[in-house]
Amino acid sequence: MTPSTLIIRTAGTNCDLELARAFELAGATTTTLHLNELVVAPQKLEAFDLIGLPGGFSYGDDIAAGRIFANRLKHRLYEPLLAAIDRGVPMIGPCNGFQVLVKLGLLPDPHAGAQQATLAHNTSGRFIDRWTPMTVEAQSKCVWTKGLSDHDLPMAHGEGRFEAPDDVLDALEASGQVAVRYADNPNGSKRDIAGVCDPTGLVFGLMPHPERHLHYTNHPQWTRMTDAQRAQTPVGLRYFENAVAYVKERQAAAV
Repeated sequence: MTPSTLIIRTAGTNCDLELARAFELAGATTTTLHLNELVVAPQKLEAFDLIGLPGGFSYGDDIAAGRIFANRLKHRLYEPLLAAIDRGVPMIGPCNGFQVLVKLGLLPDPHAGAQQATLAHNTSGRFIDRWTPMTVEAQSKCVWTKGLSDHDLPMAHGEGRFEAPDDVLDALEASGQVAVRYADNPNGSKRDIAGVCDPTGLVFGLMPHPERHLHYTNHPQWTRMTDAQRAQTPVGLRYFENAVAYVKERQAAAV
C-alpha cells in the first residue's frame, strides 16, 4: 500500500508544493487541504499516514511567526493531531511549520500540555537566506534523520532562534530529541539546535528546508560535484524517504 500524506496549508503558506513534491519523490501520495476544510471535518486526518506543515509566512507572521496558525490548530485540531501521533503518524514541519509545531505544543512534547520552547528573532535582527552546514545527532531517536550524516541545507527565516529553559534543553539532550544542529549557528539558537523531535521520534521540526534539496542542482556547489556525488540521493529527499520507509514497514508488519 502506498502511504498517503496530508499537507495542511493556510493563508500565507508558500512551500506546500515543494513539500508535496518531496513526499511524492519519496514514494507517497499527497493531498493538500486548507486548514478551514479540516476545521469543519477533523475526521479527515484519520485517513492519512503522514502529515506535513509547510513553510512560508502563515497569516503574514502577525503577532509572531506561526502563532496564529498554531492557535487555530490548538483550538480546533489538537486532539485529532494527538490521536494521529498516538497511532504512529510521522509529522514534519520545516521552517514556519516548525514554528507552528513548537507554538502549538506538539514539539518538543505533545503530551506536556503547554508550550515549552519557542523560535525567536535571529540574534542578528535580520532575515537569513543561505545554505547552512548542519551536524546530525547519531543517537537521536528521530525517524526522519535516521542514517543521515552531516550535510548542508538551505535556510530562510527571520525568527528561527530556538529558545527554551535549561531544564527543557537538558531533557531534550538526555532523551535523544535533538536531531540536527547548526555547525556555525547563524541565528543564535540555544545549543546550536536546528531541529528537534518529540519523544516518539515521529514529530520533527527544523528551521532549514529539506524540501528545497530534492535534486543535486539545488545545491549551490553542484557544478563542482563529481558524477558519483550527483548520482547520490540528495540529502533533503532522504529525510522524506526515511519517513515513508517507516510507514511502509509498519504497514507490512500489520498485514
